[in-house]
Amino acid sequence: MPAAGPALTFDGVAKSFGPVRAVDGLSFAVRPGAVTGFLGPNGSGKTTTLRMLLGLTRPTTGRALVGDRPYVEHERPARVVGAALEASSFHPGRSGLGHLEVFAPQVGVSRDRCRELIELVGLGAAADRRVSGYSMGMRQRLGLATALLGDPPAIVLDELANGLDPEGIVWLRGLLRRFADEGRTVLVSSHVLAEVQHTVDDVVIIAHGRLVHASSLASLADLAAPETYVESPDLPAVDRLCRERGWTARPLDRGLVVAGVSAADVGAAAFAAGVELHQLASQGVGLEDVFLRLTGDPR
Repeated sequence: MPAAGPALTFDGVAKSFGPVRAVDGLSFAVRPGAVTGFLGPNGSGKTTTLRMLLGLTRPTTGRALVGDRPYVEHERPARVVGAALEASSFHPGRSGLGHLEVFAPQVGVSRDRCRELIELVGLGAAADRRVSGYSMGMRQRLGLATALLGDPPAIVLDELANGLDPEGIVWLRGLLRRFADEGRTVLVSSHVLAEVQHTVDDVVIIAHGRLVHASSLASLADLAAPETYVESPDLPAVDRLCRERGWTARPLDRGLVVAGVSAADVGAAAFAAGVELHQLASQGVGLEDVFLRLTGDPR
């Protein structure tokens, strides 16, 4: 088992490509022992930010640190941070196992470690097949195996769930959870909150290259306001009840939507007031709605 993971720190990181400000003054930290979701719409600057962390792109201003120093200043960076940024950078003529064996000497691991990882990511039966015949999901698994060669205490994955089938996504969730429980630092990017919300402990959300939210997943969930749909043969009575309680209600279809109040509370209040209800349903704002609101996504 590796040592406890290092914190990943972004301190005022910015990157401009000519007149385009791809990343604009990002500051946040990723803690060890947790899975952090790095979220934002496509084009929001996630990949550029991760590339700056890994020394692949130089920040225009600010700095990104792995522990107390930049990634490139670590003696064996791949032994500190394992990263999978894309699933297409494989030689099509090599086998999956052969791909790992090419990188093994650079990382300082044996061929046995390559075989161990090809089995871990579920590619044992395809280990000797050419990568050109791999599906997108298989390439994602091979990218993860490459990231894990050095058994690093920090793991950075960019849109790794792309191409994985439902079974693969469940497997990935379990693997990332295990890594965090071992004390590693896990940073996973995605443009879809629903894809990672069952996996992450913390969330960092960016839009247009800027930080818009950073918290635990539980704190993000607190922003999801409940709403309750009510139908009754006496809607005016329901409306009066809402006004008496200080609740905001708006008409919808054949009923009312009560904002900021759970179905249980509406039902209890109606029962106490003797108001007959024919339908009572929660239709609260979910986490995905909160994410879209924070990022300004018109969806």
